[in-house]
Amino acid sequence: MFKPENYGLSPDFRLTKFSTLRVYTEQLAEKKEEKDSAEGVGIGLDSSVIALKNELFLVQSVDFFYPLIDDPFMLGKIALANVVSDVFAVGATEIDEIRLIVSAPTEFNDKEREVVVPMVMKGFLEAAKECKAPVKVGSIAENPWCIIGGVATAVSHRSELIMPYHAEVGDALVLTKPLGTQLATNAYIWMNENSENWSRLQERFSVADIEETYRIALESMTRLNRTGAELMRKYNAHAATDVTGFGIHGHAENLAKFQKAEVDFHIDTLPIIKNVREIAEVLGRSAKLLSGKAVETSGGLLICLPPSQAVPFCEEYRNRTSHTAWVIGKVEPGKRAVKMNPNVQFLSVSES
Repeated sequence: MFKPENYGLSPDFRLTKFSTLRVYTEQLAEKKEEKDSAEGVGIGLDSSVIALKNELFLVQSVDFFYPLIDDPFMLGKIALANVVSDVFAVGATEIDEIRLIVSAPTEFNDKEREVVVPMVMKGFLEAAKECKAPVKVGSIAENPWCIIGGVATAVSHRSELIMPYHAEVGDALVLTKPLGTQLATNAYIWMNENSENWSRLQERFSVADIEETYRIALESMTRLNRTGAELMRKYNAHAATDVTGFGIHGHAENLAKFQKAEVDFHIDTLPIIKNVREIAEVLGRSAKLLSGKAVETSGGLLICLPPSQAVPFCEEYRNRTSHTAWVIGKVEPGKRAVKMNPNVQFLSVSES
């Protein structure tokens, strides 16, 4: 775990204290009237997909967020995974360029700036090696908030892309990462700060419990969605999105709105990181989590797969990543909405 004093910082340094702007500005507002055509994807979905020529498309996404953990190196890795995820969500697995954007808060002192910014960059560059794409430093600036993110760009042939609006009745809904990252990281922060929330939580959880939950969330957030993107092409996915700031319900709802067919997404299973459901219960925050509306960071892919392909997808995903993907629902006839089963099944995910 990150210890600031090991890097010459004050022992009470907390990067998350520079997150006063806790508003997720990950994506533009959804606009149904700007529905995607067969020639690309515009406002409202994960990436911009622009037709070029010779059946080539430019796929590009801009993404950034605030510090949700105190470890700058791991934050850089999460930022990279978050930036490229939107490109992976349309099946573009070969990224041509990544630009890093870092904004150091004006409240940083010289030592904090000297230590934290290079560590964020190091984590970002380390994670980018898996993408085998060149990384350019697009901007290092100062403003009142600490912001980390970037731009991912790919040029892909039409045959390589999965346009996100071809879901069919009968498709299985598959999710490749568990939910609950926000509460998992917050619980760890509350514990380290010995806050009022921690006073309530420690009646039920040990330090080891919270550390385990945090490790599971950290591993999930730093894991790239590239394997899922490769496999959704192999197994003939009809549509996909990644699950981040709007929660699984919000992203599923947005994806449903853009479908060409009149369908609903029925969700009956929610895999949640170990202890997070109970943390929410203790703190009276269950409503959003259990309805799929809790904010996520660097979440998994939500994929619409032909029913015969869902189990083979999950099996190969497990074999290649040592992690589980879950069938969490089904595509049914409807009016382009999301329907949560009132008796939704909750799974506790303990893999790390």
